[in-house]
Parts: sequence; structure tokens; C-alpha cells
Amino acid sequence: MRAIMLAAGVGNRLGEFGERPKSLLSFGGKTLLERHLENLAAAGVADLTLCVGYCAEQIESHVARAPLPVRCVRNERYRQGSVVSLWTVRQALACGEDVLLMDADVLYAPQLLNRLVRSAHRNCFLLDEDFIPGDEPVKICVAGERIIEFRKKLDPALRFDTCGESVGFFKFAPDCAAALAARCEHYVDTRRFDEPYEEAIRDLILAAEHSLGFEKVARLPWLEIDFPEDIARAREVILPQLDLSHD
Repeated sequence: MRAIMLAAGVGNRLGEFGERPKSLLSFGGKTLLERHLENLAAAGVADLTLCVGYCAEQIESHVARAPLPVRCVRNERYRQGSVVSLWTVRQALACGEDVLLMDADVLYAPQLLNRLVRSAHRNCFLLDEDFIPGDEPVKICVAGERIIEFRKKLDPALRFDTCGESVGFFKFAPDCAAALAARCEHYVDTRRFDEPYEEAIRDLILAAEHSLGFEKVARLPWLEIDFPEDIARAREVILPQLDLSHD
């Protein structure tokens, strides 16, 4: 199994904390990226393709002594939508092996990643039902056992049995990963440069050509870092829970 991580963004909403890449923010004496690398190595992941852009040199120097092989790929158009970042690493996505796709700006318990890696679902999302509703979370909606929607803003008429927030970590089997790479190609070919990569994943859901499963992770601590208040919550609330979490 291989991993792809998107770490090219600027982090405009972090205010003074946005002077460095979000993946290099430090929590408990370790950067987010250090924690990712340790967790991936411990989970038995073979290697990591890291999409970088903003302050790329800082990130590239940071992985020089990583505990697993890391290949950095630069997205020179990192100020556009994240679908361009995923398109930039499309060859790694369509590598013919199982692939983990991960956002870099998440602080989380290692057990969360292990649950994704070990899941019996060939294609798997992580769903946290314990979330604060609003326009910011990317939501996963489920009817029965089938994922039917994946977006920040939902159609008020949509009917579902379960709704939760996406952690931003995914596992894709080779055929589904290749289909996602093709969707990213389509977005770039049609000049839809400002779209988030989640829209390409949503296309796969709506096409219903692949079996897409999910694991619930409401008991495990995690937080996506988007705003200054997230940094405070990560340090004061999430970090103390990491050593206490269990699977």
C-alpha cells in the first residue's frame, strides 16, 4: 500500500499562523508532517508521494530523514483548487496498487489511520458522526450502507440515514484510484481549476461504478486545522487525548 498526501496549500485562513505550511505546524514538539510520517511507517505503508507547493523547500527539507521513502512532487499552481494538486500526483494515484489519499492538515490518533488501512472495504472513507453541522465540514451522507453524497453544502431535499464529517483520509483500490486520476484529468482538461478535489471523488460516488464503504470513527480524536482557533483546540483538547485513544 502506498500513500499520497496533499500539502501544497497556502492556509490563508490561519492568519499569523499561515506564514508556514500547515503541515509544519507543531503540536507537542512534533510537526503534523512528522506525525504523519511516523504513523504511516508504523501502519506498514511502503512510501509516500507528497504534493507540495507553498513554501515547498521548507517541506522538502523536513522530510530528508523520514522513516519511509518520500517523493515530493511540486504543484506550481498551488493557489488554484486542490483538484490541481491531486492531478499533479495523478501518476502516483494510478500506480496500480492500493492507495491512501490524505490531507496534510489533520492532527489525529494513529488508531484512526490504522482503522482505514485495516478496513475490509477496498475503497473506504472515514466518517465521524460526532461533528458540528455547518457549511465548513465536508459531509458524507449514507442511505442504508451506500454513500450517496459527499459535499460541504447539502441539498435540503436529500434524504439519508446517516451523516458525518469526512476526516479527509481515504483508501482506494487500484481500479477506483485510476478512475479518480481520470476524473482529475477531466477537471484540468475542462479548465475547472478552482474546484476542490472532493468534487472529483463525489463524481465517483454519483457514478456508482465502484463499491465505496466507510468506517465510523466518532470515538477517535482528530481535528482538521483551518483556523487559528483550531490550533488552540488541537493543543488544548485533541493533543491530550492522543495517548489515551483506543481502537
